[in-house]
Amino acid sequence: MSRGPKGPGALPPEHYPCCVTIRLYDTGARQTRDFSPLVAGCVSIYLCGATVQAAPHIGHIRSGLNFDILRRWFSYRGYDVTFVRNVTDIDDKIIAKSAAQDRPWWAIGYENERAFNSGYDVLGCLPPTYEPRATGHIPEMIEMMRGLIERGHAYASEGNVYFDVRSFPEYLQLSNQDIDDLRQPSAEGETGKRDQRDFAMWKATKPGEPSWETPWGPGRPGWHLECSAMAHKYLGSSFDIHGGGLDLVFPHHENEIAQAKAYGDDFAQYWVHNAWVTMSGEKMSKSLGNSVLVSEMVKHWRPIVLRYYLGTPHYRSMIEYSEEALREAESAFGRIEGFVQRATELAGHTVEPADEVPPAFAEAMDDDLGVPGALAIIHTTVRQGNSALGADDKEAAVARLAEVRAMLGVLGLDPLDAHWTGAGAGEDGLDGQVTTLNGVVDKLVRLVLDQREAARGRKDWATADAIRDQLQQSGLLIEDSPTGPRWTLGPR
Repeated sequence: MSRGPKGPGALPPEHYPCCVTIRLYDTGARQTRDFSPLVAGCVSIYLCGATVQAAPHIGHIRSGLNFDILRRWFSYRGYDVTFVRNVTDIDDKIIAKSAAQDRPWWAIGYENERAFNSGYDVLGCLPPTYEPRATGHIPEMIEMMRGLIERGHAYASEGNVYFDVRSFPEYLQLSNQDIDDLRQPSAEGETGKRDQRDFAMWKATKPGEPSWETPWGPGRPGWHLECSAMAHKYLGSSFDIHGGGLDLVFPHHENEIAQAKAYGDDFAQYWVHNAWVTMSGEKMSKSLGNSVLVSEMVKHWRPIVLRYYLGTPHYRSMIEYSEEALREAESAFGRIEGFVQRATELAGHTVEPADEVPPAFAEAMDDDLGVPGALAIIHTTVRQGNSALGADDKEAAVARLAEVRAMLGVLGLDPLDAHWTGAGAGEDGLDGQVTTLNGVVDKLVRLVLDQREAARGRKDWATADAIRDQLQQSGLLIEDSPTGPRWTLGPR
């Protein structure tokens, strides 16, 4: 099947990567570049994942969604994708919460790691190829520090290990800063630096904190070292794409580059960064008290609508969160979903997605993952399909339905996909809860609709209309179709 990440073997020849050019904006080059993989037909992606100090808000999950769509598009284009998304399960904030809550640091990390995975799952993100935890890779970190010390790029001091930024001439090229103006973030306990701009790779142990033994004393890893070591382990000395949020360009990604390249790796060939979800112009952040938890959002909005809302703006554009914007997304997706339902009913059977997406859709996606342009093609095709439905042109309506399903599948938004219908949903976490809730609501509404149908059958139009009106007042829209009444959530 050409629409999902199932490898190039099942794809028709025109989908093979040698026949297409995908272009991506490279933060390091500050321009859009043609994508040229290190290995023909393959693409390797490392995405900075969650720091699991708290449950995810929709700003966190946006990054996962954006790179899920990128991964799906590479797969559609015939690439064999290796996708690594790490988990940072030890850092200052996790340790601080452990002390404040009198709970083990690992319990807090694991609880929130599960919350993140539930958030990814409920919004339809495909699982990564590998999802390594930082604390599972201490030996790899020790080996990298040893190599950097031997090469003169790092030094041990007072139980800490620091990277000497002036030893690496390319430092700050990604963020385009001047080293003389640099203000390196530092945490408490980072003593013994030769230069305040040097950054910690390893932090000396403190009383009551978790620690691991190293040749330079007990301690724990610094944030930046984790990703350099894990990327090297799972993707080798060089790989295609490193991704993450725009806020990670400095210091995290800049310091990753310094460590990896000074160690001898070529590291990432492309740097792709997604923009933020903002509230009142500020980046959504727990520290600002303006976060919107995924676990709460899915109680009020259908997960597929949340995916539409977060995944359809261009990945490099900011999303200003508002209830009004979510309602607009719900309405826009409702028009697409309504066509899919009506055309499927007219066909009388499930219409499989087309083998190919329309050329204009592919052109938009190839151009720096231009989802807004691709979405415009979907809406145009839906309008054409609705016109065909209005003219009772079954052949044309079914053809448009197949195209729409193919395009929606690439974006992870096909309402007939098993993930959204419940056939492929998990029993645990947010996904299972939402699926169960949807099933319960559907059964309850069906009972009421059966009463309405019984009233219509005995020509009790007053009762039938009263039932419909009561359902609408509850936020449900009722539409009578040739196969019987259907319900959808109405505008909020």
